[in-house]
Amino acid sequence: MSIDAPAPSDTETLAALNRDYIDSVQRGDVRRFGEILADDFVCSNPDGSLVDKQAFLAQTARPVTISGLTAEDVRVRVLGDVAIIHARTSYRTAAGEQRNGRYTDVWARRDGTWVAVAAHVTR
Repeated sequence: MSIDAPAPSDTETLAALNRDYIDSVQRGDVRRFGEILADDFVCSNPDGSLVDKQAFLAQTARPVTISGLTAEDVRVRVLGDVAIIHARTSYRTAAGEQRNGRYTDVWARRDGTWVAVAAHVTR
């Protein structure tokens, strides 16, 4: 007799997706972003520009100029089929300066799968 492991909660699933998101930023992982971003995804960049999924993937494909990116004080709020993740980031610039920022990501459950639909990033 085998016992099935319980399904992860939405909060656990979203926390794992958040880790994937941060890791994908650090590694410039266009493929993973292609999987977890909704087709109608939009991102508000630190410079104030608003980009769609294709432009975001193009940004991600550029060489990564930061290192040691971590997410801290991660707060996952599940509101039915929508979730909001707030967090603070810490990273090192190419010049070696330690910096911090914040982000808010909005996720939606579509056809039973969580996908990122929006992001807002500050640095």
